[in-house]
Amino acid sequence: MGINRKIQTLDEFTIQQMRDFPNATGELSGLLRDIGLAAKRVHVEVNKAGLVDILGDAGTMNVQGEEVKKLDVFANNQFMGVLQHGISCAGIGSEELDDIVVFDDEISAQSKYVCLFDPLDGSSNIDVNVSIGTIFSVFRRVSELGKVATKEDFLQQGINQVAAGYIIYGSSTMLVYATRRGVNGFTLDQSIGEFTLSHPDIKCPETGKIYSINHGNFFQCEEKVQKYVTACQNKTKATGGPYTQRYIGSMVADVHRNLIKGGIFMYPGTLEKPKGKLRLLYECNPFAFIVEVAGGKATNGKERILEIQPTEIHQRTPFFVGSKLMMEEFEKTN
Repeated sequence: MGINRKIQTLDEFTIQQMRDFPNATGELSGLLRDIGLAAKRVHVEVNKAGLVDILGDAGTMNVQGEEVKKLDVFANNQFMGVLQHGISCAGIGSEELDDIVVFDDEISAQSKYVCLFDPLDGSSNIDVNVSIGTIFSVFRRVSELGKVATKEDFLQQGINQVAAGYIIYGSSTMLVYATRRGVNGFTLDQSIGEFTLSHPDIKCPETGKIYSINHGNFFQCEEKVQKYVTACQNKTKATGGPYTQRYIGSMVADVHRNLIKGGIFMYPGTLEKPKGKLRLLYECNPFAFIVEVAGGKATNGKERILEIQPTEIHQRTPFFVGSKLMMEEFEKTN
């Protein structure tokens, strides 16, 4: 059987990228490949979730006060285990963990990077077979190599990310990651068990027709958001419309669609939750980095997400992200 050399796997792609930098150590490439391995393991469980006992609640609450799903626990253990047993990560922060976990073995202490992740975004959708995903963020350490990582390594502005990405488990499983060089998407080819390059050099369209927001919170939102949503609903052909509302309730799925097709995703603060619900470090920062590299914009409604200085691992923030012109339209609303 002939081999299709036009297919480029995630491993081949990261190695090819490394060749462009003669002084590269390959550590970041190794970290991304470790993440890809954990994603394959989670993919397998997601696809057989209806056949085994990993649906439903695990009977515990995470640090956010949210019910933990059994598949959440599995995903967290997979990503944590792969990164801990690899050689490219000095420590992790996760939505499911109260605090950071630093790896104190000699090899990990020499690693340049730390990783933050939401192991299973949209987990409330697990039981109803809706697309879910994993989000991750990679920072270069600011602490001394050779010693264990510190909290300061994790509490960096998003602009300092060296890589960020997500895995979406849907009709196909896809891994998308960004470095400052660009955004690339890889679809899992189950026939060979490898992520293969399917969406090279992703660019977010400058504008789109989709706005994504939980409309049930409309009257809980600040006046600016209400005015913008109303303007979206009143769009006509003459004003660049009509716009369509699409809201899945899984941020990975919503932002992925808007990244590919063009659109704006909004998760504002509300009267009940003025700081919003989404976490800055492992949900908003990664997507802000990805979308900005692809040509879009991301803010908390007032300032650029990537310039916010975090003060705690599980810090929350309002979040607006999407196509450049739609974001500018929102920012001009008053």
